[in-house]
Amino acid sequence: MTEIVVATRNQGKLREFRAVLGPENFKILSLDDIAFSGEIAEDGADYLENARKKSRSVAKACGKIVLADDSGIEIDALDGKPGVHSARFGGADLDSTARNEIVLKLLQSVQHPKRTARFRCVLSISLPDGRKYNCEGICEGHIAIRPKGKNGFGYDPIFLAAETGKTMAELGPEEKNRISHRAMALRKAVQECLMFF
Repeated sequence: MTEIVVATRNQGKLREFRAVLGPENFKILSLDDIAFSGEIAEDGADYLENARKKSRSVAKACGKIVLADDSGIEIDALDGKPGVHSARFGGADLDSTARNEIVLKLLQSVQHPKRTARFRCVLSISLPDGRKYNCEGICEGHIAIRPKGKNGFGYDPIFLAAETGKTMAELGPEEKNRISHRAMALRKAVQECLMFF
């Protein structure tokens, strides 16, 4: 069975990676599983730069296939912000609830048709021999008026997925993993490169 290290300690992301990739095909390891203690600054200009930086650094350290992602929410009424800065929007010390409150406050005078947004995920796959691949997934939707739902993490409670009319946090794991930006990118990764290892 192929081992893949997912360059994250985020348990929500890790659950999604494991659910989509499936335990029957790949053994998914986290940074904690390989005792990777380094910190990788996500200071790139875009998602791909951040994802590549993580996958290359970890692959070099552990000698395994490494998959890293960078993702964010892009809100049209905010000129695409927070985008690549989604995880630190409003300040590095804030939690997801506080970030969601900032977004809702910034959009309080914006009506539904103009609250369009998307989740974007860029994956970078690095192999110990230096080969690299990348792919992207996008989930279109709108920003809700108020948070709803208890599932998911990050901006999920305020993102209405276009396909469902529900926030990502209202969806069960199976439905979310069918339509999410991360799931789309992961399915592309499997089809385009992971299935050949």
